[in-house]
Amino acid sequence: MPDPHDTDPIRAALAGIASLLAPAHPDVAEEVLRAHDSPEDYVNAFADRLDGRGIDEPVDDLAWIALVDALAAHGLLAEFDWKEDPQEIRARLRQLESRPAVDPWVLFEAGTTALPTDAYLDACGRRYRESGAALAVLDIDSDCYPVVGLPAARADELTALAARAGFPVHHLGTDPGGP
Repeated sequence: MPDPHDTDPIRAALAGIASLLAPAHPDVAEEVLRAHDSPEDYVNAFADRLDGRGIDEPVDDLAWIALVDALAAHGLLAEFDWKEDPQEIRARLRQLESRPAVDPWVLFEAGTTALPTDAYLDACGRRYRESGAALAVLDIDSDCYPVVGLPAARADELTALAARAGFPVHHLGTDPGGP
């Protein structure tokens, strides 16, 4: 009898996203798939982590939240408040394991530190693009910005996988309207 997981397109897309964003950390995919396959088990296992998000039972987007949390735990995602200080954003993006090899900060012009969070993140996304990298927001329908870095050449792949999984991704620095 075939494994029902083998034909689940959402599960496959989630596994693909985890592999794309955390290629050196297979446990990210394990957490995401656990949240998808066994939501009750995931909530019980990660109760402390989920408590900070006000989640104490399975929710529709649990696998997406699991992805965000697992990526953050591995230094692959930085979550910013809607009113974050630009210097803090810059410092935390520099700490991401997925930061570009070329430092995009030398490309910043004076005056960008006065921008609101969404505009500053968009400016960061443009600078990352100039260095061959990309920044994307894994939208969790909150007033925060969970931001990941990835090679710019794979940004469309992330968008396609997220769409198949049913979750929104916004690429920073590609739309003049912002995140």
